[in-house]
Amino acid sequence: MSELPEHNPDQLPHLPKTGVTPPGHPAAPARYSQGVRKGNILQVAGQVGVRPAGEGELGRPAGPTLADQVPQTLENVAAVLRAGGATWEDVLMLRVYLTDTGHFAEFNELWNAYFAERVRIPAARTTVYVGLPAGMLVEIDALAVCG
Repeated sequence: MSELPEHNPDQLPHLPKTGVTPPGHPAAPARYSQGVRKGNILQVAGQVGVRPAGEGELGRPAGPTLADQVPQTLENVAAVLRAGGATWEDVLMLRVYLTDTGHFAEFNELWNAYFAERVRIPAARTTVYVGLPAGMLVEIDALAVCG
């Protein structure tokens, strides 16, 4: 295997990194961007099922159930994609975090319904994670290559 050449800023242009936050998107609870674009790469931070909010307001959960939260979570991912100049067609990978292994079957039904009209769906990975905010049952992040 050959070694990669050392980065030379004189040969390769520096690509600026831009934070992406859709209008009406709830503010992040800590210091991070809802998405970051660098060149044609867009990373969408983990999104949860919180409804859009007004300026300076905290978003409210879409509801207490997985059926409430999954569609809203996917729409929040889609909003960051749009704000970053991407669509679902640009997404290569989605990572899904559930809080309960018992939710896999219901999640798959909701996922299949959401992506039913899309021919080329992204790769996905689903895992169980216990660190989501109180009341949140699902979190989804995305990696997109625009262009």
